[in-house]
Amino acid sequence: MGMVSRRQWLQGAAALVAAPLVLRPARFGAWAADTPSLPVPPLEEGRMAGGVRVFDLTIRAGTHDFGAGRRGSAIGINADYGGPTLRMRAGETVQLNVSNQLGETTTLHWHGFHLPAAADGGPHQRIAPGAVWQPRFPVKQKAGLFWYHSHLKGYTGRQVYFGQAGTILVEDEEEARLPLPLVYGVDDIPLVLQDRVFDAAGQPVYDLTPMTIAMGYIGDVPVVNGAIQPHFIARRRWLRLRLLNGSNASIYRLSFSDRRRFYVIGSDGGLLPRAYRARRLILAPGERAQILVEVRPGRPFRLEGEVLSPMMGMRRRRRARAMRRLRFLDILPATVLESGPRPPRRLIRLPAPQPARAVRTRRFVMEMGMGGPMMRHRSRRRGSMGGGMMGGNGPMGGNGPMSGGSAGGGGMGGGAMGGGGMGMRFTINGKTMDMERIDEVVRLGTDEIWEVINRSPMPHPFHVHDVQFRILDRNGRRPRGLERGLKDTVLVWPRERVRLLLSFRDYADPELPYMYHCHTLEHEDAGMMGQFVVVA
Repeated sequence: MGMVSRRQWLQGAAALVAAPLVLRPARFGAWAADTPSLPVPPLEEGRMAGGVRVFDLTIRAGTHDFGAGRRGSAIGINADYGGPTLRMRAGETVQLNVSNQLGETTTLHWHGFHLPAAADGGPHQRIAPGAVWQPRFPVKQKAGLFWYHSHLKGYTGRQVYFGQAGTILVEDEEEARLPLPLVYGVDDIPLVLQDRVFDAAGQPVYDLTPMTIAMGYIGDVPVVNGAIQPHFIARRRWLRLRLLNGSNASIYRLSFSDRRRFYVIGSDGGLLPRAYRARRLILAPGERAQILVEVRPGRPFRLEGEVLSPMMGMRRRRRARAMRRLRFLDILPATVLESGPRPPRRLIRLPAPQPARAVRTRRFVMEMGMGGPMMRHRSRRRGSMGGGMMGGNGPMGGNGPMSGGSAGGGGMGGGAMGGGGMGMRFTINGKTMDMERIDEVVRLGTDEIWEVINRSPMPHPFHVHDVQFRILDRNGRRPRGLERGLKDTVLVWPRERVRLLLSFRDYADPELPYMYHCHTLEHEDAGMMGQFVVVA
């Protein structure tokens, strides 16, 4: 196979964008009728200052038009909903100037990044209203898709639900040598997959109840990059889709409408050693995948997702029952498609994990039971985004613009975990999250095995900050597919034991912790989270 240089691809993209696009409405009208074009998040490359790549990000409240008659309150980062795609390069140093114009306290976490605890953006790095937070760190990731989102204790679910999240592309030389699609917005497309609930007036609703906390907040309307059931016109034969499950709680089983095969090339932490073919893919909240799909003239197709039932008991993942099927994205071929090289099967070199190097094994048991905090539920008014335990107050107990009520037809109040009452208790190793308690102390420069055990009737995506880990086995079975690569989030099914190999390098801080937690955001907010510090 001949190699195609980055310059050749960029030259081809420039000619393609300049050329007029011809689409046959008669053939594809039924697919594209009344659907918006896919919004591709703006690509933000920052600015160079003293050898540092600087990004300016402003978090703010606003309103957003999702399409299909749905419009309402939202949170955006340099936008009305969501944020730009930040492009970084491995080895460089970045600084992120995060300005909080939201009117309430928040945080911004760099999900999947290996970085100092002070720059992590977890619940300890709170950004007060009107303040600017300026973390700086070297980019130590392999090329891949990462993301950033709110991580405020008790309010992560609500702030992410209303849009406080965006994607990050990291590039490196190893990836640049491969003949892969890489023209952003043309053949390299980020897809943030979510689902939302809208009321009769078409406004997004985040209405916490004991049931939606226990099950996680799962919507019935698919949203991709902030749009409902959009379409994308493909101009090249091969598309690289960078998939992020950015939902609060939904586990997606993804496939295409014509059951076509596609190539899976990447997982959370970057490219896989080898591409493999698949017809479907399961992604839990927080997980990412990169796939290559072939486009043929005259053959539109659709990206669909089944939302798996959270109460699946002992069902195997392949037989997990679907609650509903979501139509995410229609892909329409242009009349003339630019050809490209066939995807390579061999991708990058990724050393095999070496569990013999681990100095110890830790166990993390996730459980759910009665006896924990339960929210005080307010009946939902028209335009209100659901009641929370704080009685409609903002994250710091104040009455900011995102607190309760109906401000011009759509407030974003409530949605916090805390307070009294008896309800569901979410624990790791029998404990709920306590900001003042350090649960684990890890030694810098060591490798460890973490056994994650799910003793609840629901699956839980387990996420670890700071490290990309390797999956050793599931109930003794070797990892397959996506799980052969670098991961920071792993879906643990009921009554499963998953063993992870983690390496702790570069950064130590005896005071500031990193998090590990369930990435079902309502479970995280309700206390299924712990803290660890790395010490020298």
